Amino acid sequence: MIVRPSANWLRMLFVWDGSVLKSIIPQLLLILAISSLAVATDGRIAGIKIPLDTAPFPLVGVSLAIFLGFRNNAAYARFVEARQIWGRILIAARSLTSQALTYLPQEDDGFARKLFVRRLIAFVYALTHQLRGTDPRPDLARYLNEEDLEHLSGMDYIPVALLDRLRLMLARAARKGQGPEQMLWMLDAQVGELAAAVGGCERISNTPIPYSYGVLVHRTVYLYCFLLPFGLVDAIGLATPLISVFVAYTLFALEAIAQEISEPFGTDPNCLALDAMTRTIERSLLEQCGQPKPEPVVANAAYNIN
Repeated sequence: MIVRPSANWLRMLFVWDGSVLKSIIPQLLLILAISSLAVATDGRIAGIKIPLDTAPFPLVGVSLAIFLGFRNNAAYARFVEARQIWGRILIAARSLTSQALTYLPQEDDGFARKLFVRRLIAFVYALTHQLRGTDPRPDLARYLNEEDLEHLSGMDYIPVALLDRLRLMLARAARKGQGPEQMLWMLDAQVGELAAAVGGCERISNTPIPYSYGVLVHRTVYLYCFLLPFGLVDAIGLATPLISVFVAYTLFALEAIAQEISEPFGTDPNCLALDAMTRTIERSLLEQCGQPKPEPVVANAAYNIN
């Protein structure tokens, strides 16, 4: 994700990183070619005049803007919810670590607190990889022992399995009387919060914006932009390519932004900075344990979760 400090109006005109312009340049070049052809042929195709004027375009444009606005709002709502879920993961992970270190016995007394925290960090990495469909093994190997890695081998829902391992540790501590029963319930509630966060992330990841709605908006945007030059050529003449490309830039960019942020766990510049957030949680938990911290991950600019 691109996160920048506030820039002045002049610099904002030339921002490249984080802009969707690079992804829609081919479409804009196509509109430029079509509008130039419309000017060169005086709005004719194969010698036949396309009888369009500017009157219908404002009406269609208003409807199209409403559709695009609704889709962008729906996409941004998914983005915000995903960000809030990861904020709750940070809070629950910190609280669970603090409670385990403070209330549960030392390792010599039976409860492996460091193993508990290592499995918690591995859970965060496993969730990131599950949401992105990438291989979690290199990151898991940094925190899990051979027994854990063997247990997780071949599993489809590794974050859930790791939460089960954490609960198993709490259950064993309860059976051995290593801490008041109410205290273990309190820790289990934090594990439940993490489990709810996993479900929330899976719901967002597995429930995209309805495909038919996206197809409708996509087709309408392209048809509008393809016909616009033939409606403008008689009214503004040589300025048709400039105005057509400008209008197309607005519509194509809105559609591209909605597409990116509607999948908040992806790797596009405007998706959530999962790598940075995961590393922030890792650093925070290691700091609570008094362990050395890895360097923070910075995604094109300073990004942190608070």
